[in-house]
Amino acid sequence: MESVQAIKQRFGIIGNNEKLNRAIEKAIQVAPTDISVLVTGESGVGKESIPKIIHSLSHRKHGKYIAVNCGAIPEGTIDSELFGHEKGSFTGATQTRSGYFEVADGGTIFLDEVGELPLPTQVRLLRVLENGEFLKVGSSKTQKTNVRIVAATNVKMADAINDGKFREDLFYRLSTVDIHLPPLREREEDIHLLFRKFAADFAQKYKMPTIRLNEEATNLLLKYRWSGNIRQLRNVAEQISVLEQNREITPNTLKNYLPDMGRNLPAVVGSRKSESDFGSEREILYKVLFDMQRDVNDLKKLTLELLKTGNVENVQKEHSGLIKKIYTPQEEDSFEELTDIIDDNNAQNDVEILEVRNAANQEETKDKYYFAEEIEEEETLSIKDKELELIKKALEKNQGKRKAAADELGLSERTLYRKIKQFGL
Repeated sequence: MESVQAIKQRFGIIGNNEKLNRAIEKAIQVAPTDISVLVTGESGVGKESIPKIIHSLSHRKHGKYIAVNCGAIPEGTIDSELFGHEKGSFTGATQTRSGYFEVADGGTIFLDEVGELPLPTQVRLLRVLENGEFLKVGSSKTQKTNVRIVAATNVKMADAINDGKFREDLFYRLSTVDIHLPPLREREEDIHLLFRKFAADFAQKYKMPTIRLNEEATNLLLKYRWSGNIRQLRNVAEQISVLEQNREITPNTLKNYLPDMGRNLPAVVGSRKSESDFGSEREILYKVLFDMQRDVNDLKKLTLELLKTGNVENVQKEHSGLIKKIYTPQEEDSFEELTDIIDDNNAQNDVEILEVRNAANQEETKDKYYFAEEIEEEETLSIKDKELELIKKALEKNQGKRKAAADELGLSERTLYRKIKQFGL
């Protein structure tokens, strides 16, 4: 039996992490058997190395080794790819085709991203694992195959089973032995070794001097989270090797190639809003109605003044504060258009204006009584304080974006702009 170190040298595996060594030891131990193996780990940790080790150390090493990326094959054709099809079994099937399980008879099949298999294909795969039998698409003749199956996934299988996306019985048949590869962030002692190896490889490939990290840059490299694992580290090493003229890499240079450097740890954001974020539904509804009533009263007051005097300049001068409260700077043209229309029709609509004036006076009197009740209610419920609190929370949540905050609160952007000025936010 080959040693772990010999296997590393043979397959170009870099690192001395204890968990990595344990994964390789398990692969060496199960290789002589025909036990099904499930390799787990995050994307980019190098799961494809384990099935190669198993196949090369098994009695099937002279047979075929086929690697299949299950996530890259369309759902409609994956059964044909794996098990083959008969001529005329579906549109485009112009001839009989052998699938991977038939071609790899006596060898090993590596099913990468096995968690992406559709449920009907999982049923077919379970039959192969149980008795080595399969049916070609469009055929009623059972065929036998003798293959070793090694599967890999970055999906949390327990969650997939609970969600009904993966068969529990298939999971137990695939994971007779589970080999887990640790993420790069748990292999801190291996990160710099891997980077130096990649840097040397790219220097040779592109025929240029090898890049080197100074001490501060090395510390930064070790502290980074590496969510893309070895694949991401290799990508960063290649970019720096090609783009940087100075071959001595400093922390400032390295940061340019590390995305989200300020956020090494993932942030968990709740998908549901808590009741405390915006208060009860009753308070929100009351606030919206109260704002609408106040806006209508402001507009009535301004329109009535225009109708009474017909003098736009005086109204703008005397009620400049009210106009700014109602209209944002982008909407002041709307006020100018309104006053122009009133001027053009003022002489022709004296009777109508009188009726509007009388109606507005009556409505204003009525609204004063109603508005007084609202103010009294506001003092009782501290609506002003509640409004201020809700607006602050909405602005913080939406990072100061007024339009998004207004949508969240159920207000118009103009109303929110006025309240921001009113509260001095």
